[in-house]
Amino acid sequence: MSIIGSAHVHLGDMPGPDGHSERNLDLAQQDIDLLTLLEEKTKGNLTGDEERLLTQALDELRERLAEVSKET
Repeated sequence: MSIIGSAHVHLGDMPGPDGHSERNLDLAQQDIDLLTLLEEKTKGNLTGDEERLLTQALDELRERLAEVSKET
């Protein structure tokens, strides 16, 4: 959950710990890559709810990254 939150902060969707929103697409991509690696390494070892959460989060983050990338 913390990596998902971090990705949203880096996409500028949520304020960071200092209360300011700032986009950093490189760090957002790094978070997404880390979640993708986590998905690959835990395949078959997650509960259904955990797997759905990870898959849904990755789908949403990838879509959001594409949207934000088009804006800049």
